[in-house]
Amino acid sequence: MALSLKRENGDNRDDDELIRDYLSSGSNEILGILYGRYMELVYGVCLKYFRNTDRAQDAVMDIFEKLVTELPRHNISNFRSWLYVLTKNHCLMDIRASKKVAGRTVNIEDHEYLFMENGFEMHHVDKSDINNNEALENCIEQLKKDQRRCIRLFYYDNKCYREIAYLLKINEKKVKSHLQNAKRNLNICMEENYEEE
Repeated sequence: MALSLKRENGDNRDDDELIRDYLSSGSNEILGILYGRYMELVYGVCLKYFRNTDRAQDAVMDIFEKLVTELPRHNISNFRSWLYVLTKNHCLMDIRASKKVAGRTVNIEDHEYLFMENGFEMHHVDKSDINNNEALENCIEQLKKDQRRCIRLFYYDNKCYREIAYLLKINEKKVKSHLQNAKRNLNICMEENYEEE
């Protein structure tokens, strides 16, 4: 099969000659001639492993790019066999990497600082007129000290749970608790004292 491919592309050099010429010149054109002889083999192996034509085609291109760095590092006596092993290993590594990514789960408790509770309706503190709302300021002043500090850091200074915990020297669960209690107390204060029906 390699002989017929040689004739099709008009190059009569054997694989060893092409490898030597590529290593001495660094010409991607020579590498392309060599790789072109085995692209169908590479594609077939990739298709066997991936069972997806697009992914197999992408792998064929990736493997060509890999040849640029791998070929000079190895003393190759049988290019076809070496390329087969390189292709197989590439596919297996890609599949393994995909499984790791797909199997990775995020434990919310471990990354609680990344998430915030979010109600459908905006809280009084979330509204755009926050800086001009005297009623809200009066209610914030009535909060317990830690609740007041958490509300100001979270809403006014845009700090996350972790940053607030660090600044106040308390744990993140306590920050979350202070924020929830403060929001509840602010709702009560605003409803009782300032909102008209």
